[in-house]
Amino acid sequence: MKKIIIAASAKFQDGILYWKNYFKEKGYKVINYPKKINQENELEYKTTYVNFLKSLNETDILFVVNEDKNNISGYIGAETFAELVFIVANNIVNNKSRQVWLLKMPSKNVQCYPEINNFIKLGWVKIFDKEELNK
Repeated sequence: MKKIIIAASAKFQDGILYWKNYFKEKGYKVINYPKKINQENELEYKTTYVNFLKSLNETDILFVVNEDKNNISGYIGAETFAELVFIVANNIVNNKSRQVWLLKMPSKNVQCYPEINNFIKLGWVKIFDKEELNK
């Protein structure tokens, strides 16, 4: 059973829960996903973030739910980008083969667009294709 982690802005709870259920129904084990927390509570934030980062070492796939936010199509925030880069860098440095899937191509208004675009061109990141998964 392939293990998957969902990464996204915690504000995308509806989308996160949709994809969590979707992947479970497809036979994937969802090992972590963003949960709403009180970011003012440093201990809660630290514990949640450290556990999320540690779980990245256990996954086969990182699925980025980059929905639209703040009138930006395919939004990817700083923390989600850091998690994505963590997987890409570990794949390169440690000869891993974990996959990174984006829900959709981010717009050029996303701050990390140039890097994401290059990662896609290099094959380090892919745009999710529901049809391909159903084959």
